[in-house]
Amino acid sequence: MYLSVFDLFKIGIGPSSSHTVGPMRAARRFLEGLSPAMLLTIARVSVTLYGSLAHTGKGHGTDGAVCLGLMGEVADEVDVDTIQSKLQALRHYESLLALGQYPIHFVCERDIVFNRSETLPGHPNAMRFEAFAPDGARMASRIFYSVGGGFVVDTAELGAGSPEQEIGVVPYPFRSMADLLRTAPREGLRLADLLWRNEEALRPRNEIDRFLDTVIEAMSACIDRGLAAEGTLPGALRVPRRAKALAASLEGGRPHAFPEPGIAWLNAYAIAVNEENAAGGRVVTAPTNGAAGVVPAVLRYYLNFRGGTRKGAHEFLIVASAIGALCKMNASISGAEVGCQGEVGTAAAMAAAGLASALGATNAQVENAAEIALEHHLGMTCDPIGGLVQIPCIERNAMGAMKAVNATALAMSSAGEHMVSLDSAIETMKRTGADMQTKYKETSLGGLAIARVNC
Repeated sequence: MYLSVFDLFKIGIGPSSSHTVGPMRAARRFLEGLSPAMLLTIARVSVTLYGSLAHTGKGHGTDGAVCLGLMGEVADEVDVDTIQSKLQALRHYESLLALGQYPIHFVCERDIVFNRSETLPGHPNAMRFEAFAPDGARMASRIFYSVGGGFVVDTAELGAGSPEQEIGVVPYPFRSMADLLRTAPREGLRLADLLWRNEEALRPRNEIDRFLDTVIEAMSACIDRGLAAEGTLPGALRVPRRAKALAASLEGGRPHAFPEPGIAWLNAYAIAVNEENAAGGRVVTAPTNGAAGVVPAVLRYYLNFRGGTRKGAHEFLIVASAIGALCKMNASISGAEVGCQGEVGTAAAMAAAGLASALGATNAQVENAAEIALEHHLGMTCDPIGGLVQIPCIERNAMGAMKAVNATALAMSSAGEHMVSLDSAIETMKRTGADMQTKYKETSLGGLAIARVNC
């Protein structure tokens, strides 16, 4: 198994990769696993959500995502402007076309169950799908787990790794940053060049370049949409959008707190992305939707304020994806599993390493930048108020982008020597997540989620 840049960056919809994109993919996979003959005879489908999906699924749009997946929609292709009308029609007629072809009676309030009293042992984000015959007999049943970043596995796949991961022989396989730091100098390579050779062993270079251009375009479009949008975000909190006003103040030359304009723009870029995510817009998981603003903000900063190039932007993403892969392989990128340290913390480490590499850092400096960024997110809880990916999630992305840039500056101000390795920081994140009480891991039962809010 090799986690490629194609695996770490996925174009999807908000507000959550694990609670929206993952359930959508799981629902579609469940039906795709049934024979056409069975699909023709199904009378009803039932979906039970457990753990974190049950506790915060309403605020994360999990129920709607499941419905869209049953209809056959996919996150990177669904027309976001038609989602609400499709869901309204489903609720009105109480029926859907499974995979766009097979009519099934479906009542959302009856057939989607939020089981808040039970968890399944495989992962906090668990879903059970069941199909029933007209006489009520159960025809099929399958459990899926949404393990972060839009990755979905069933029970059989849980211990073996996701089938969506790239399978192939790469010249420089790795399981740790230590592996990379040993192999690269032995081969006389920069980390970025080593990672490029791995990617090129899986796909032609022009295909990789096209994919990276598509990711950059999607990230940029999301920033631009967020900077142009006004109004309030959906949900009971009625959070006002701020990105447009931030951008207007910067464009108008108003005084701000940062001596370098690019640093001031980081806030606007990150907030723009995560406001779009909160509104259910098109975003790139990087490595998750809840942390989707960090990498695009730092990448835009690199392009607009650090003389960035297309080649450098590609290198940024290639290196960032390797850091995300290490965090996913050796800890978790799921807020329901390890808290927000696994989401925004990982995103900041990815962005720091990508920026450092694009700016010409040494291998040691790249590793140091990622470690600093992750280290200063350790212990961060995932406690969204109202189960919405808004407070504190949106501002956390701005803070993560700031930490990523500062981590790069600190790492590149020395030769890269430091006391704690990235591998140790990732292991610490895993242990800290295991020690963290469940109420602090995307359940909205603790932390800021139970704080008094003014609304």
